[in-house]
Amino acid sequence: MATKSDADVPTWLSHTDAMEPARWLAAREPGQPASGVAARSEHLRHSLARARTAFIEDPRMVANRTVQLGQMLAESGRPESYADLLDGLEAVADRTRRKQLYGEMCQHYYNTRLQGADRTEALARLTERYAAQAPDTRDTR
Repeated sequence: MATKSDADVPTWLSHTDAMEPARWLAAREPGQPASGVAARSEHLRHSLARARTAFIEDPRMVANRTVQLGQMLAESGRPESYADLLDGLEAVADRTRRKQLYGEMCQHYYNTRLQGADRTEALARLTERYAAQAPDTRDTR
């Protein structure tokens, strides 16, 4: 199956798209030079690998939700890079010691930002909220 070129990056990453989720995320990031896709892809590849242990969703869905959250934040005047979003929410999930729903955490983060919290404060609030959950049930397979 042929892969799509970066110029033909789909709006959303479907099960049938051959493009790697990290490369797709890097290519979709608004305001970023095309020349930096490879470097951003490498960072996002590692972030998505860590996300496998932190979240229930697969890397494709995590990538889609990251773009969705990034777009919603940008539309509200609070833009953040996809890497910052993913890494920040992974750090929150890591404190819980159990797999989380990434889409749900994205919504909580968005709502907290809309209530006026900056990035640092929003992540701190989520960390406190999620860390109060039950002990470790993360599947380490």
